[in-house]
Amino acid sequence: MATTDRQATTLALAHALSAAERGLAVIPLSRTKLPALRSPHRDETGPGLGPTRRCRGECGRFGHGVHDASTDPTRIRELFAAALRATGYGIACGLPPHHLIGVDLDMKTTDDSSAALRELALRHLFTIPATVVVLTPSGGRHLWLSGPPDVVVPNSASRLAPGIDIRGAGGYLVGPGSRTDHGTYTAAPGTAHLALAACPPALLRLLLPPPRAHHPTPPPAGGHEQGHGHGQGLVQFVLAAHEGQRNTRLFWAACRAYEEGIGPALAGPLMEAALNTGLSEREARATIASAARMTGHHP
Repeated sequence: MATTDRQATTLALAHALSAAERGLAVIPLSRTKLPALRSPHRDETGPGLGPTRRCRGECGRFGHGVHDASTDPTRIRELFAAALRATGYGIACGLPPHHLIGVDLDMKTTDDSSAALRELALRHLFTIPATVVVLTPSGGRHLWLSGPPDVVVPNSASRLAPGIDIRGAGGYLVGPGSRTDHGTYTAAPGTAHLALAACPPALLRLLLPPPRAHHPTPPPAGGHEQGHGHGQGLVQFVLAAHEGQRNTRLFWAACRAYEEGIGPALAGPLMEAALNTGLSEREARATIASAARMTGHHP
């Protein structure tokens, strides 16, 4: 390996260890921004084997992409020792304690995507808080935000607006200091040491999967306010949740309820709906309480 490559790997490791000190789980990346360690299952054959095998590191070997991510300095050094050509590092999104969400403003349409984000903020009445911003070699920007622990933000490309990609659970962001084929990622001046700002509740709702069409059932005779109109629709939205989206749907519905002034009245029906989908009472209470706090209410 060339001396410059060794230096790049050493520097990437140093940056990765620094990120880990802030509670950010990291993996080594190559110059192509892809995980630097190849899958240990790439040559395996047979049903359920090969590169698409659904092993997420249970086998104990390295090479499972974002599932290798760690904040443990010893494990990080082992990862980089195995990734001799790593020149950068990736930061896993969605993991505790920060539950990182990345707002990626595309380099080809940075001005347009920045304007689109500002327009969304004006339309939905939120502001983008001061937080860590990473500049990409080609002129794009990554905004780092933290999310609540009981909500899964999915990855998406241009769903929020053209040129705005979201890095959520199962995704990763290229960390500042990483060297790629196109240049080096750097922290925007004055943002490197900022704490990760919480994702504004109104923006967080936009990042969650949109509600599916539903057909609200008629309210029972003598029903209360929560049995009518939009409140009943929110309850139906929670009831339609499948495994893997129950917390997310409950959080989304509870946020809407609190922001529309029916949160306290709808908390009970939302709780009952969540229990019917298989959530535990503890999980449901925590999610509704989180929605109340995120929207400025006391649960």
